[in-house]
Amino acid sequence: MKKILKICAAISVSSAILVGQVVAQSETVLKYMAWSDSELELEQPMIAAFEAANPGVKVESSAMPPKEYWPRLSALAAAGDLPDVFWMSSGFIQSWQADGQIDNIADKVSGIKETEWYGGAISVARLSGGVYSFPKNWVAPVLYYNTKMFDAAGLEYPNSNWRYNDFLKAAKALTLDTNNDGTPDQYGYWVYGRYAHIEPWIFRNGGRLLNVDRTKLEPNAAALEALQFVTDLANVHGVAPKPEMMDGIRQKDVFPMGMAAMWVDGSWNIDGVRKTAGPDFSFGISQIPMGPSVSKGNAVGYAWSDMMAVAPTSKQRDLSWKFIEHMTGPGNKVENFGGGKVPAYRPIAESEAWLERDQYPKNKEVILEIGLGQTTTSFTPSWSKWRGYAASAGGGMNGELDEVLNGRKSLQDAVDAFVEYGNSVLAGN
Repeated sequence: MKKILKICAAISVSSAILVGQVVAQSETVLKYMAWSDSELELEQPMIAAFEAANPGVKVESSAMPPKEYWPRLSALAAAGDLPDVFWMSSGFIQSWQADGQIDNIADKVSGIKETEWYGGAISVARLSGGVYSFPKNWVAPVLYYNTKMFDAAGLEYPNSNWRYNDFLKAAKALTLDTNNDGTPDQYGYWVYGRYAHIEPWIFRNGGRLLNVDRTKLEPNAAALEALQFVTDLANVHGVAPKPEMMDGIRQKDVFPMGMAAMWVDGSWNIDGVRKTAGPDFSFGISQIPMGPSVSKGNAVGYAWSDMMAVAPTSKQRDLSWKFIEHMTGPGNKVENFGGGKVPAYRPIAESEAWLERDQYPKNKEVILEIGLGQTTTSFTPSWSKWRGYAASAGGGMNGELDEVLNGRKSLQDAVDAFVEYGNSVLAGN
């Protein structure tokens, strides 16, 4: 009898193991990779909902900071082991598409109702006749302004009709040296060579940095006019500090700390301003002023998207697209888009919940106006290298413009230098 019980027990254990193996074998694993732990945490309920709606599917998600994300993703690409779905940046999509590391999902995107999405957010991924990612959110540089400083100076707030001269007039009135020591205690503006500080002025003046097919740096006259205007703010008009004067201060803190009345940077910084300055810090946003070489009808905004891509090696292409649709569309929630990150899905972006009229800025619809207008970027393969992305004391266009803003180099010499270097980069040298 004991022998029979042992045999039965053995059979039961074997059956359990076999059933477990069958269940494990029937489970479909979808690998998903992001560059933000905090944002991935916010997405967990959505991921769980996707798994619940798709029995037998397990989403294996992972995240790491951007400085670790791109080297890790590149290593996985080299090993032919990319996750099925991964985040893609507007700044790198050209290089990844050219290297054949992103799947063309044009056939999938053709099935969506495009009027429900911001077209500019999708257009960034339209390359070589295909669509190589799909947007989850987009951002755009805006002009931040301190409303209390404007009120104290008796000035009207910036608006989308402002021209360079309107801006300069306000910046001069807002630059104050209260103790007469020769150094302003409050500047009208804050700027350095960062892409989000510079390019908006160029595009809102009808300028361009690149030739038509984006193979060479070729700044036109309107671009040079914009660069001259911006660098003169520090060197001629004295309404902006030289970047070196802000050494030791995070560039994104200058405005919320009340050291400058205006600042141009990405809309995503709305969250940062709120956290640094507190909920009572009164500020608004506006489109970047237009230059003298452009009419209102052809002034172009600067905007780009964060996207989700499918690996060309994925064995679950249909499931990957189904997951992307779920994560970017109506199933998403306002809470997943901090501050000025705009949902690519218009019904969410245009909701009162996203507009947050109970917080500053109370006019976030300005960002949506940019997205509904004509937008562009200066992204190319190897953009981060020639642009000097994240550099502040040297490197590429960023470093050269900082030399101008610090008064150590002429604009023409700086342009000659970053054009020569940039074209060497774009030529693959």
